[in-house]
Amino acid sequence: MKAQTKHIATKIDISPSFQPGERASLRIIISGGGTGGHIFPAISIANALKAADSNINILFVGASDRMEMEKVPAAGYKIIGLPVAGFQRKKLQKNFMVAVKLLRSIQIANKIIKDFKPHIVIGVGGYASGPMLRAANKKGIPTVIQEQNSYAGITNKYLAKKANKIFVAYEGMEKYFPKEKIMIVGNPVRKDLENIDSKRNEGLSYFGLEQGKITILSIGGSLGARTINQSIINSLVNIGRSNIQWIWQSGSHYFADAKQILETSGFKNIKLFDFISRMDLAYAAADIVISRAGASSISELCIAAKPAILIPSPNVAEDHQTKNASALVIKDAAIMVYDVEAKNNLVKKALELASDVELQKKLALNISNMALHHSAENIAKTILKIVKN
Repeated sequence: MKAQTKHIATKIDISPSFQPGERASLRIIISGGGTGGHIFPAISIANALKAADSNINILFVGASDRMEMEKVPAAGYKIIGLPVAGFQRKKLQKNFMVAVKLLRSIQIANKIIKDFKPHIVIGVGGYASGPMLRAANKKGIPTVIQEQNSYAGITNKYLAKKANKIFVAYEGMEKYFPKEKIMIVGNPVRKDLENIDSKRNEGLSYFGLEQGKITILSIGGSLGARTINQSIINSLVNIGRSNIQWIWQSGSHYFADAKQILETSGFKNIKLFDFISRMDLAYAAADIVISRAGASSISELCIAAKPAILIPSPNVAEDHQTKNASALVIKDAAIMVYDVEAKNNLVKKALELASDVELQKKLALNISNMALHHSAENIAKTILKIVKN
C-alpha cells in the first residue's frame, strides 16, 4: 500500500507554479471521500471555486483504495491517495494495520502540506479528511468542514475544534459543533437538477414511458441496495398488474438477477437499469421517488421537490441515515420505511402513495421548503472570504 501511495504522489506535480507576469493562484486542498455522498458534493464545491476564480489551483486528497481515485480525475481534478482505512469495530485484530496506515497517512499529509502550500484545506468527510486537516491545523493553515448529514461523525466532531467554519445542511447541529462556527448552506447538488419540471416530457421519452401515468423511480446507488431490490422482486406481480410505471435502478451488483426475473415476468411497465447517467431526466419523469436516506440523495430530492419514500440503510455509522430521514418525516416532507419492514411494506406504501394525489402534493411542497439552493456557490464564496481575510 505504501508503494501504491508513493506511486500516485510522484505522478502528480503539486508544486505551486505560475508563469512570469501572472498572479500566484490560490491553492486549495479538498480532502475526503469514500462514498458518492462525500465525493460529488466535493466536486461541486471545486467547480464552484473554479467558477469564482479560474486561477485557483485545487488538489484533492482521498483514500487510495476508494472510489474518489476514479471519480475525481474523471471530473478533471488531480488527486493523491492516502493509505488510510477505517477503524474495524467487529474485527479488532485488524486495527493494528489500521493504525500503521494512519501513521503513514499522517506522514504523507504533512509532506503534501509542505509541498503544495495550501491557503486553506476543506474536509468533506471520509477517512482521508482526518490526517489532512490535522496536518493543516498543525501548520496554522485555515480549515473548513462540510458535514452532509444530520448526525456528525467522530472525525468531523474532532476536527471542528480548530475549523474556521463548518458548513451544514440541517438545523440543530450546534449539539455537535460550536454554534458560532456553523453556517447552514445545504448540501451541494448537481446543477442539472435545478428546474427539472421543464424536462418531464424529455424524461418520459428517454425512459420509454407513457404520458399520463404515475411514475415511480427507485434508486439504490451505483452498486445497488439489496433491500430495495428484494422488495421490488417480492412484489413484482403487484407492480406489473398496477396502472403505474416504474423506473428500477438496481445497481450493478443486482442487475443480472433482476433482469432475468423481470424478463421471465413479461411485465412491460417496469424499466430496469443497472445505472442511470441522466438522473436529471429520471427525477423529471418521476412522480414518486424511493431511495436510501444518504445526505446527498435527500438534498437532491429537496431540490427536485419530489414526494419520497426513504429506506435508511442500517449499514452506516451511527445509523445516521435514519436520523437524516427523521429530519424530513417530522416535517411531513417524506415517508420512512425501516429496512427490516421494507420487503413486506415498501411496494405497498408506494402503490398507496401513487393513488393519493393530495398526499403527493403535501410531501412535494414540504420537501421543497427544505431545499437550500446554490449551496456550492455559497460555500465557495465563504471559503474565498476566509482566505482573503
